[in-house]
Amino acid sequence: MQALNSTTWYAHTRAYAEMKWPAASAKHRASIADTLATITPKLVKDNRGAPAPKVLRIALYSWVYRFVVGGDGTLKPRINVEEPPADIVAALDWISRKSVDITALNTPSVVRTALDALKLKQDGTPAAENTVNRKRTVFSNCLRYAVERELLATLPLDKVDWTPPDTDDEIDFRFVPGPKLAKALIDAVGEQGARGRHLMAFFGCLYYAANRPGEAANLREEDFTLPEEGWGEVLLSTSTPRVGSGWTDTGKSFDTRGLKKRARKATRSVPIPPVLVRLLREHIKQFGTAEDGRLFRAAQGGGLLSKEYGEAWKAARLAVLTESEAASRLADVPYSLRHAGVSLWLESGVSPAEVARRAGHSIAVLFRFYAKAIHRSHQHSNEHIERALDAASDK
Repeated sequence: MQALNSTTWYAHTRAYAEMKWPAASAKHRASIADTLATITPKLVKDNRGAPAPKVLRIALYSWVYRFVVGGDGTLKPRINVEEPPADIVAALDWISRKSVDITALNTPSVVRTALDALKLKQDGTPAAENTVNRKRTVFSNCLRYAVERELLATLPLDKVDWTPPDTDDEIDFRFVPGPKLAKALIDAVGEQGARGRHLMAFFGCLYYAANRPGEAANLREEDFTLPEEGWGEVLLSTSTPRVGSGWTDTGKSFDTRGLKKRARKATRSVPIPPVLVRLLREHIKQFGTAEDGRLFRAAQGGGLLSKEYGEAWKAARLAVLTESEAASRLADVPYSLRHAGVSLWLESGVSPAEVARRAGHSIAVLFRFYAKAIHRSHQHSNEHIERALDAASDK
């Protein structure tokens, strides 16, 4: 039964953001705030006296949907702890008065207004398909929470014939570096002085062990088995993606979490080839480790910044690629090395199940992203089977 005392959409989103904050990762907290700050300005009774869109977005994103620990030790919206500028106060006063009642979401046209808002970036241009789908998930979850709170009787999304945009998740292998190019790029990083040499093994982990950058950035010496000869191993247990300091519990720009899509204490072991073992042994010999055992640090110490290793990668591309290649998407970001590493494993004949395990993917995700590489692997396997059958028929 729907609650007799209803509330506005704006008030409900505040309750939803507060409910989600404690258990959400810093990245997901920012995603929730981004989604709600996109939708809420559209769900208003009218636009008379509306503040500038940019001011209203900042008010929602940075002051209402962001939480801090107050003086009494409890979690509070930033707006309740810090003194905001006058224009922020005015914008929030306006949205609190103009926000539609949440029961308005029972009307399909209102739901469609919110969904259509998700399709656009702040500048009015179409948003990427994955962004739209990510925000739609947050919107759906927020509506489910309204049903849970008995503010809505049923989930209104079911009343709207609205299809999210198709996503083409499959990797475009025209722009994924092969083994020769991947090695050349890593070598080019190492030629950028002492700082470049410090980052060589980091990029080596992205390629030879297919680590995510956030995983590699948090690796410690104790995570590795590095024999003098032969294959070694790395045991992954945490990831430290960089996010804004306002979204973490520590106030730092890094959010240390468990592995992506895994239980907090889950680990993932990845065999590493001799070339990476040598890179890591040389790195430890030359640069040692941080006090907490981390291998890779920022130039001034602390966590390794994506901006820092991104600049080294840009310089390596310019040094190795032709002018036309450098202008293309070929190996355009460091993450390309992870794609290249996973592709190498598949095309070398490693079973998809084992590749998925090493990469920290589900089988479904692996097939969605690496369908072409898996198909080529299957072709190679078929050729081996055919040769064996031909040999048997000749006898």
